[in-house]
Amino acid sequence: MDLTNSFPLSQKYIDFCNSFNNVDADFLEGTTAAGKTTVGVGVKFMRAVSKSSKKFHIIAAKTVGVAEKNIINQDNGILDIHKTAVYCGNGDKDSKIPHIKFEGKIIYVLGYDNKEKWKLVLGGQYGCVYIDEVNTADIEFVRELSTRNDYLMATLNPDNPDLPVYKEFINKARPYKKYAGDVPEEIMRDLSEPANPKWRYWFFTFNDNLSLTPEAIQKKKDAAPVGTKLYKNKILGLRGRATGIVFVNFDSKRHVLSKSFVKNTVTFQRFTAGLDTAYSASSPDTIAMIFQGISDDGKLYTLDEEVYNNAELDVPIAPSDTVVKFINFLERNRGEWGLARDVFVDSADQATITELNKYKRQYGCLYIFNNAYKKTKIIDRINFQIGWLAQGCYYVLSHCTNHIKELNTYAWKEGKDEPEDANDHTINANQYAWLPYRKIIGRKEK
Repeated sequence: MDLTNSFPLSQKYIDFCNSFNNVDADFLEGTTAAGKTTVGVGVKFMRAVSKSSKKFHIIAAKTVGVAEKNIINQDNGILDIHKTAVYCGNGDKDSKIPHIKFEGKIIYVLGYDNKEKWKLVLGGQYGCVYIDEVNTADIEFVRELSTRNDYLMATLNPDNPDLPVYKEFINKARPYKKYAGDVPEEIMRDLSEPANPKWRYWFFTFNDNLSLTPEAIQKKKDAAPVGTKLYKNKILGLRGRATGIVFVNFDSKRHVLSKSFVKNTVTFQRFTAGLDTAYSASSPDTIAMIFQGISDDGKLYTLDEEVYNNAELDVPIAPSDTVVKFINFLERNRGEWGLARDVFVDSADQATITELNKYKRQYGCLYIFNNAYKKTKIIDRINFQIGWLAQGCYYVLSHCTNHIKELNTYAWKEGKDEPEDANDHTINANQYAWLPYRKIIGRKEK
């Protein structure tokens, strides 16, 4: 197929469509209207089906109706690009499942919203599988199909980076070196799970869609207010929940700094640290340690973090283990930044505080382990942080990826004026650390 006959393709899309050697999976992420679905499924996926020796393949979307509307029947959809393809929306005498007939092969069309229906295709092996908006799919469905194909393609729009699909699939893929520079820095930091050498990651933007005019691109940009999560997700293509976010004004470009920059430019008046604990081995709750510095001009810097999750460990961490890890964490940062003599521990966890004080009696140490001050309501703590973000008085070092992720995902309970009890462990540790010193943080107005 001549890739330029149907619509113009950028060089990146041409390279994408021609990359088959040593590629078992392609994951496509990026801005809205970048052409990911049109080119991904309409061109490369169909070429992969054509090349495959297997007869049966799968296209999956939220519903069969969504697949028909956005993938099969739209302008530059499969039927528009491939004139010989025939869609049997109600099935036929050989199969009751909706499917596309193409070059003697069958491409089943599934909706992953209905578990009973998609289970009908399990048990077989397929040549090529395409999953539309994989970030919204049932993770069981993704896991099942990931083991039943020779080639997998998935598109997604930026979403909550804590979703399991990122950890288990997307973040194990890597971009080609030629296009690694196109991937936003904060997404590159996320692509840190153990790499699958045959999984490829692609980041596409408006500029890769040559069918969009500059006027059309600008119109889309103008439709989303700058600084909102909608703008961040749709226009910049960056990850983060789109609605209900607590720290809506957190901007990685503005508030995330490199360690070398801070070391060379900032003078600190005080250091502090916080510890939030959760020992469950059956939840995503974490043991979170945060080390912070307050500069001479009243700016708060999150300088280091350490996070453990018992659900991910073969040998769970107990309070006595946390003591050793926390003191080592404090010592490391004392050597790198300075002494935080007073440190603050979740007052709800008296077991860990008891172990810390026991360690101090037995071995001695520099640190004073204080119960976290919780009289300041959570809503007021949030208000402080939102204000400091707006003033340019709240910064995070780039290696503190867990804290950055929580700032992008910490959300309000639906329909309530209180935050969810999730994605908040480094945020809690962070608050424990700065609460006693809040009066010296922020811009002081006369």
